[in-house]
Amino acid sequence: MKNKICALIALSLAAALLIGCAKTPASGDSTPAPSAPAALSGEVNVYNWGEYIDESLLAEFETQTGVRVNYMTFQNNEEMYASLRLGGSEYDVIIPSDYMVSRMIAEDMLEKLDFANIPNAALIGDRNKAPEYDPAGEYSVAYMTGTVGLIYDSSFIADGDIIDSWSFLFDPAYSGEILMIDNPRDAFGIALKYLGYSLNTTNKDEIQEAYKLLSAQKPLLQAYVMDTIFDKMEGGEAAFVPYYAGDYITMKESNPNLRFVLPREGSNVFADAMCIPKGAANKRNAEAFINFMTATDSAARNMEVTGYVSANAEASKSYAENYDEADRAVLFPADDELADCESFINLPQDILTLYDELWVSLKA
Repeated sequence: MKNKICALIALSLAAALLIGCAKTPASGDSTPAPSAPAALSGEVNVYNWGEYIDESLLAEFETQTGVRVNYMTFQNNEEMYASLRLGGSEYDVIIPSDYMVSRMIAEDMLEKLDFANIPNAALIGDRNKAPEYDPAGEYSVAYMTGTVGLIYDSSFIADGDIIDSWSFLFDPAYSGEILMIDNPRDAFGIALKYLGYSLNTTNKDEIQEAYKLLSAQKPLLQAYVMDTIFDKMEGGEAAFVPYYAGDYITMKESNPNLRFVLPREGSNVFADAMCIPKGAANKRNAEAFINFMTATDSAARNMEVTGYVSANAEASKSYAENYDEADRAVLFPADDELADCESFINLPQDILTLYDELWVSLKA
């Protein structure tokens, strides 16, 4: 297990879980002041990525508030989006990625947040308070940030191979030892970056070229993966997989042969955020849950378990200090490593439709 976040921070900030200043993040005051939380009851339905929370926090939230947490998981943004589009009105808190937050705002799928109920949002670092995907900062509170890189098992690597490129995901020499991330934006994004294009391109010829590359890759694959990656990479069953830096930090504890690299062609820098779907039945409870998860103590414990970097600036700073130089380099890459990286943005509907059609064809 990773080193514990320092006990002093945990103790001194535990009281901030459900209290804080009455100011919104726009106030510029990053130091919440105590106020009594409103009485709560009932339930809150939380829909999150798999392997992406310290589940002991759910029980603690229930104890402190009396609100029952019903916790459900999804594997990718598109699955979450489709569930809501198909009538998934039972969810109160969802945690989509940047580009999906932007899309859902544009499609009027999210509630505006009442930041009087989320005072701990003031603890979010400045760069994540009014991000490109939610420029007015009205619909979301940033949760975690990170990068997508190439994770590899050094025990599989042939002598002389220097792993610094996405090219190994398409190399016949490693046929049957390659795993591919099972969501369309990341998969196409990787192919596009390898080909020298933007992962946000709207050029249909470039997207079709990426589709051909992914089609040629398919016979080389052992599997498409999301949550199943943990068993496979921790068990030494595959050589390569593109995945999230935070999950690498977790998996390498079970398999010390694992390594992580940001490929030279560039990659995705992402942020995930907590939001409330339009028409949520338990909006007040949802805001209390978001506030609880944004508190420094909660964020620090959450990072310890998940390996990801919280958008809470205080927790993130303490988190960095508890890792060795190699892991800090993975979690907090240098500016020159990020020079060719991009964040996903929402795309025009005709491009989204093309992605959907090509992904269905690829997976058929």
